Formats: sequence, C-alpha cells, structure tokens
Amino acid sequence: MTSSSTSTHPFAHWLSCTLNPSGIATLTLNRPEKHNAFDDQLIQLFITQLQRLALDTNVRGLIITGAGKSFSAGADLAWMQRIAGYDEAANIADAQQLALLMQLLNEFPKPTLAVVNGAAFGGAVGLIACCDSVISADHVSFCLSEVRIGLIPAVISPYVMNKVGISWGRHLMTSAKVFTAEQALAMGLVHEVVAAWELEKTKDQWIVGTIGNSPEAVAQIKQLLNRVNSHSPITKQSLVYTTALTTSAISKIRVSASGQAGLKAFLTKTLAPWK
Repeated sequence: MTSSSTSTHPFAHWLSCTLNPSGIATLTLNRPEKHNAFDDQLIQLFITQLQRLALDTNVRGLIITGAGKSFSAGADLAWMQRIAGYDEAANIADAQQLALLMQLLNEFPKPTLAVVNGAAFGGAVGLIACCDSVISADHVSFCLSEVRIGLIPAVISPYVMNKVGISWGRHLMTSAKVFTAEQALAMGLVHEVVAAWELEKTKDQWIVGTIGNSPEAVAQIKQLLNRVNSHSPITKQSLVYTTALTTSAISKIRVSASGQAGLKAFLTKTLAPWK
C-alpha cells in the first residue's frame, strides 16, 4: 500500500512511502539519477512523513533505504549552489530543518531500520546514525566528506558521535576518510553486514522480529534509553542548546570566505585555495 499524503507536493516522488500488511512502513529515497542526494524539498518531505507515521497507530516499524545503486550521496549540488548565496540568518533557518529531521528520526517512537544498499556520504551518515538498527551491503562505502569542500558535518555530528563515540567521530569528521561496511560495523555505526543479495532476506528477518515485539515496550525502552544516556548532547535537556550550536556553526562556515571558496571550487571542479 502506497501513501498518498504528500502526493500534492511537486517532488513527492523523491521520497516514496509504503506500508505493508504487517504495519512496516518503508521510506525510500527515490532520486537514483542523483544518487538520492537530498535538498530542502526532500528534507521537508521526510519531516512530513516522519511526523505522520509517528502518529499512525497502524505503523509497527520504519525502514529507511535508497533506490538504485546508492543509499544517498548527501547534499544535492543545486541545493548547495542556492545556500551559497544565503545570508547567515537564512542559513540557520535552512539548517534547522535538517536538525528537525534528525531529531524526528532519532526520536521516532517505533523501531527503525536503515537498509544501506549503496554508498552513504555526508548527511546520509547522519540518517543512518539516527536509526535503531542498521544493515549494510558488504560493498558499501561511507564518508563524512564535508571538510573536503570547506564545510563541516555540524548538524549530524551529535547523532554520529552518539553512535560511534568521540574517538571515531573525531577521526572520521576531521579526515573525511572513506571507510568500508566492515569498518562501520566495527565502530558501531552498522550492526550487520551482508552480501547485497542477502539484504532483502536480512530485512525480512528484522521485520519478523519487530512485529513479534510489544509496540508499547519498544516505545518505552526507546524513551528510557534516551533519558539514561544523560551525557549525550541529544537528550531532551541538551537538545535545544545542541541544535542552536550546530545550526549556528554550519551557517557561519557556509557564509565564511573559506566555505564560499570551497563550495565554489567544488561546484566549478577547480582546486580549493587550501589545495
């Protein structure tokens, strides 16, 4: 069964939503020709669907995946070109939408699974970090690549750090190193690595397990884990400060001379000043 709640949106097809008879919803990033890159339009679609699905009593679990060869390449180039011309206030407003998306996915009251079918770069790693469970195909590569173009993974950083820890977070965000699915497994970003042809079977196993669990118990343990994780910057008592800090940070660097130069070099395929 396919959802039609966003069918009036001109870009609704960029994020398909299905709900199977068992109550498992699937949100599929559906821009394969753009490697499922996301922009402000797709972020808004994501927000709308997460808010709707969170309130739907028929939903027992949520799966996030990508269409085609990639999970997601992160930020869309056209979006990056637009935000390069925003002032700091407009950049903060823009970044707050991404922050809301991450919060909604992280706090989603039903169990969540990321099925990583292909490469996941930049903000896509943030989406993965917000999911309860993650299975990845063994050929997948990951990267927090923002510093290569003079930006920073600010908004997603608290969620990534919460999943992989300070040591791995510092290494990955400052080096922009590409890492494998097996490395992602070792650091805790991914929970299971399988051959690409086994993704569907492994996903089905998760579905069977999920519908056998108490929805109320799952919702309550998710809330409890968030509360007892008191040192995390994404607990409720810290989240307002964290969001203000991260959205301000990304906005400042987007409009900085370094950020502008990096974006221009990336978009024009020329060398950035620091290279």
